[in-house]
Formats: sequence, C-alpha cells, structure tokens
Amino acid sequence: MAAHGAVAEQHKGELSNGMLGFILFIASEVMFFGGLFSAYFIARADSAQWPPEDVLEQMKLAGTAAQSVKLELEFVLPLIATFILVSSSVTMQWAVMQIQKGSRTGLIWGLFISLVLGLTFLTMQMYDYTQLPFSSGDTVWATSFYTLTGFHGAHVAGGAIFMLVCLVRAMNGQFSAAHHEAVEACSFYWHFVDVVWIALFTTLYVVG
Repeated sequence: MAAHGAVAEQHKGELSNGMLGFILFIASEVMFFGGLFSAYFIARADSAQWPPEDVLEQMKLAGTAAQSVKLELEFVLPLIATFILVSSSVTMQWAVMQIQKGSRTGLIWGLFISLVLGLTFLTMQMYDYTQLPFSSGDTVWATSFYTLTGFHGAHVAGGAIFMLVCLVRAMNGQFSAAHHEAVEACSFYWHFVDVVWIALFTTLYVVG
C-alpha cells in the first residue's frame, strides 16, 4: 500500500502531455517576441536618431508624411494600463490558489476580475491608438511600435478568450482541487503576456 501511494504521488507531480505541450507553446511565443524585440533593437541601432526625427522631416518634405505627424508617445495612460495588467496577473494567480484549495467561488471571482481587468487594458490600448499623432507608416520607429504593441494586444485578446472559456467551465463546476489543469495553463499564459508587456513598456515608453 505504501509503495502504491508513493507511485500515485509521483504520477500526480508529473506534467501531463497537454501541459507539457502548452509549456512548449509558450516557449515558442517567447522566441516569437524575441524576434520582434531583436528587429526593434536592430532598427534602433541602424538609426542616427531614435525616434528618427531626421527621417520624418525628409518624409514631410517629400510629401509622404503629414505635417502634423509627431513621433511622440503618451506616457500616463499606458502607465495606468500597465498597473491594471499587472493587477490582473495577481488576481489570476489568486484564482489558481483558490481552486487549489477547492474554492470554486473564489476561482470564479478571480477569473471574472482578471477578465475585466484584461479587457480594460485592451480598451485603454485601443483608445491610446486613436490619440497617437502618427500612423504605422511614419518611419520604422512607428512601424516597430505598432507591430510590437499590436501583436501583444492580439495575445492579450487570445488570453482573454482563454480566460472566458475557463470562467464558463468554472461556472459549470468542471474544476476541482484535483482537476484544474486548464486554469493553471491559462495562468501561465496570462503571466507570460504580463511579462512581455512589462518588457515592452520599459523598451518603448521608458528607455525608448
């Protein structure tokens, strides 16, 4: 009996094929964003100025950019959005801790709050886009900005859909303290999205 219990405990601690595949998927996403960051830093290294105001002036003289274009970013709104996204990561982890203790109600509330915060972040990002004084074609700096933040926003949207699916399943009582692998996978993905945004915010809004 003792040997059987030890074997059962060993299997319990092992990663399932599904979770292992999901971790490999996140690893591929890390490489994807690593490529985007590399392209950004290469473009920055090849530019005499960053943002490339000299290139923008040439584009304005050539008539390929509007005279009103400015290579400027709003800081306060993205900073608030950053705090909101970080908070959603905290509530997501709280949801995981709740179901680990067998609390389905805590899981539901944690997922719901995290989802609302994630959607709030997306809404703020979309609003920020409408206020920017440049478009994606206004120099490589603008193209890099929209590419990096756009792909991240798409991943946030995907994470929100994943979270919504988990929320619906949680409301149907499909998770328990012993079976909640999908919730943990969702939390891994959401934390990944959070870390990527912190790197983006630091690169684009603080250092850049």
